[in-house]
Amino acid sequence: MKDIRLQVMWNRLLSVVEEQARALVRTAFSTSAREAGDISAGVFDLEGRMLAQAVTGTPGHVNSMARSVVHFLREFPVETMKPGDHFITNDPWKGTGHLYDIVITSPAFHQGRLVALFSCTTHVVDIGGLGQSPDGRQVYHEGLFIPLLPLVRGGVWDESLMRVVRANVREAVQVEGDIHALVACNLIGERRLSAMMAEHGIADLDELGAHIIERSRAGMERAIAALPQGAWDGHMRIDGYDTPIDLRARVTIAGDHVAVDFAGSSPASAYGINCPLCYTEAYTAFGVKCIVGAGIPNNAGTLDAIRVTAPEGSIVNALHPAAVNARSTIGHMLPDVVYGALHQCIPGRVPAEGTSNLWNLKLGAGHGMTGTAEAGRASTPFMVTTFHSGGAGARPRQDGLSATPFPSGVRNVPVEITETVAPVVIWTKEYRPDSGGAGRQRGGLGQVMEVEHRHGAPFGIFATFERVHYPARGREGGLPGAAGRLTLADGTVLKGKGFQVIPAGGRLVVEMPGGGGYGPPEERDAAAVERDVKAEFVT
Repeated sequence: MKDIRLQVMWNRLLSVVEEQARALVRTAFSTSAREAGDISAGVFDLEGRMLAQAVTGTPGHVNSMARSVVHFLREFPVETMKPGDHFITNDPWKGTGHLYDIVITSPAFHQGRLVALFSCTTHVVDIGGLGQSPDGRQVYHEGLFIPLLPLVRGGVWDESLMRVVRANVREAVQVEGDIHALVACNLIGERRLSAMMAEHGIADLDELGAHIIERSRAGMERAIAALPQGAWDGHMRIDGYDTPIDLRARVTIAGDHVAVDFAGSSPASAYGINCPLCYTEAYTAFGVKCIVGAGIPNNAGTLDAIRVTAPEGSIVNALHPAAVNARSTIGHMLPDVVYGALHQCIPGRVPAEGTSNLWNLKLGAGHGMTGTAEAGRASTPFMVTTFHSGGAGARPRQDGLSATPFPSGVRNVPVEITETVAPVVIWTKEYRPDSGGAGRQRGGLGQVMEVEHRHGAPFGIFATFERVHYPARGREGGLPGAAGRLTLADGTVLKGKGFQVIPAGGRLVVEMPGGGGYGPPEERDAAAVERDVKAEFVT
């Protein structure tokens, strides 16, 4: 009966953090949170161990946030926390990897006693600096750096800090609104947790927290012990900013844990595609967890069974003050690198490579970016991120998902929303025929989008795209997916990375990559081929 009671409370705790996350989505100002769900939310014990995370959110935010709370506790010990306190940071090395992600951690009280911590994250639309570009050479170029600071003390906001934020961002209303939404999100979590504790008659989370972590760790240990034991190597070459990047991983399965070592990966870049270790850990752990113990809830118990190391100064363990704005360019590739190793020890379990890298349209305009008023048709200042994806890799027994982001899991933003909040028109958004790699199971299709300024003015794109030169590879005889392509409607080819201006009257054409195929193409079922032709997935 005791275990049943604890399991009921565990399930209830998962509901609490899901409502916490939904509160953030519903109150946020930016499309990244409201439409794409680029957030995280979770509850932690007083040692900073994550007990539960919301399903709503992205692995990069969730798993790096899971490690960030201990940094808050070092700066603000629990004995100093009071009701109505909220703490903030966007430190890339103590938060979730770049300045655009703001993390808020808050104490949660029940009947006057501190019982837990709630934490949440969202990607804000702007943080100043160069904008959402990988062109920076140091983190100082990339925007406003907020160290671990009190944001609210005893219910009183630090207005001086908020004035600094407003003075350093281009979209002050959206950014300030998102910060308020983050605080509200944690407040909802605290209220729902207190109600749950009162209903179940518990004064603290000590017993429940220990049960969650011990059961989860035991489940992961059983799942890992059932795998072949040994070490296997994975390797992937990707575009990089100005030179190709090599990502290498040795995956070691050893008894009660999986170790992933990125020794041999390329050194840190001079540009903002570097990945702090916290983000490397986040997506590596997620990739492993998708294959090993996928049904076990994600918390400190499961994450502790996955150990990630990387040489300091490498592109997957970049040190301060490296530029890290586009750290997802590297981080999102890491599950595929790990799968290259896991496929050797557990064949038939992992998918082919996919686009992995998000093909988000980060668009903006303004003085000094796209011209001046004296230059003629000046652009109305704006900044918007609209989330979109290429194709995922084919699975061992199913086709890859089209226009679907893996591993990030964020949602595509409806074009109507983007057109409402920014002065752009999206003329085309459709599947890209022939972009999925051929195979017994076909890779997922990319998509094609065409974008123009509504008033014919110039605008810019902060490109952070991968798979332009090195497309997603197939597996077990499957063919690679199509490479991505960024052009103007007149045929001018743009770079896959960096800020570039679409001239007045010009139209941006974005052709997103496809996922790799799985298995020999000649083994594909004839009826499946016929369906693909009829649907115009292949020509």
